[in-house]
Amino acid sequence: MELTPWETPAVIDYKKTMEQFGVKPIADVLGDLKDEHHFFRRNIILGHRDFERIVDAIKNNKEFAVVSGMMPSGKMHFGHKMVVDLLKFYQKYTDNINIPIADLEAYWARNMDFKKTEELALNEYITNYIALGLDPEKINVYLQSKYQKVKDLALILSKRTNWSEMRAIYGFKGETNIGHVLAPIVQVADILHPQLDENLNPEPKPVVVPVGIDQDPHIRLTRDIANRAKEFKFIPPSSTYHRFMTGLLGGKMSSSKPETAIFLTDDEKTVKKKIFSAKTGGRETLEEHKKYGGVPEECVVYELFLYHLIMDDKELSEIYQKCKKGELTCGKCKKMAYEMVAEFLRDLKEKREQAKEIAVKILKGKY
Repeated sequence: MELTPWETPAVIDYKKTMEQFGVKPIADVLGDLKDEHHFFRRNIILGHRDFERIVDAIKNNKEFAVVSGMMPSGKMHFGHKMVVDLLKFYQKYTDNINIPIADLEAYWARNMDFKKTEELALNEYITNYIALGLDPEKINVYLQSKYQKVKDLALILSKRTNWSEMRAIYGFKGETNIGHVLAPIVQVADILHPQLDENLNPEPKPVVVPVGIDQDPHIRLTRDIANRAKEFKFIPPSSTYHRFMTGLLGGKMSSSKPETAIFLTDDEKTVKKKIFSAKTGGRETLEEHKKYGGVPEECVVYELFLYHLIMDDKELSEIYQKCKKGELTCGKCKKMAYEMVAEFLRDLKEKREQAKEIAVKILKGKY
């Protein structure tokens, strides 16, 4: 299967894809760390590369860094919230959390101008990241286009790959603009720069990059280049891979298709319409549902509970079992999900007002 950061299939066979690209199951390395975040417990994060290094750093209070880039190409939705939830987990153990804003990639690969990208990064992403609970004291947020350290490193590391490798990994064609080809090299620099001081001198440390499986080409390229750039003494980055949330109507969740996602700035009327129109695992009739039971594994509403809304495993299990037995109807589930999402977004709206002031200072480098 072809998999690139810019073209992701609507349906992904995670097991097959992991085997194809050499991604290992994460359950084997978690140990008691499994209980520290519901993404680990519930198999939402299902694969990894060298995550043992991060587990060791967490358990033994060793230094490590996190890199999680944002592509501000549209409004932030619940699928994006997953990343913030993970960063909040990591900030308990490190204050070296790096959040590059991929404005160069947005310009080269998506034809977005820098002003629009910066506005989206500020109003949709950084503001929501802070409002969702990310500690502004523990993050390094920067625009790729304005961070000299990363740009200098990208120029140096570009010598460590060639056109044949880039074409093989990303499927670039003859008509691909050169900026688009350079974008992954900038991302390599994003991932590796926490292991260098401001003068690009080595300060090796484990780095973890939490991503969806579509971003694995960047991870593979980075690990290859890290091994080739002997002068920097890089430790090849670790990575984890989470499942994508299903779109509200089935298929992909996308910022460009508002009906597929709940945005963090949606009003309650919009949220209600979206949730009550969402695809469920219910039967065609109420009679059949009560007789045969529902299929929560295929239900987008249950997925909202699983990923974001219900943290108590026992409560989640009860909902699952009642659905399977036909005791819980889709209407009741949707009503419960709507009320929980509406309350969450009301609270987030209040927090976002204060967070906006902090986000402005962060982006201006004055926080």
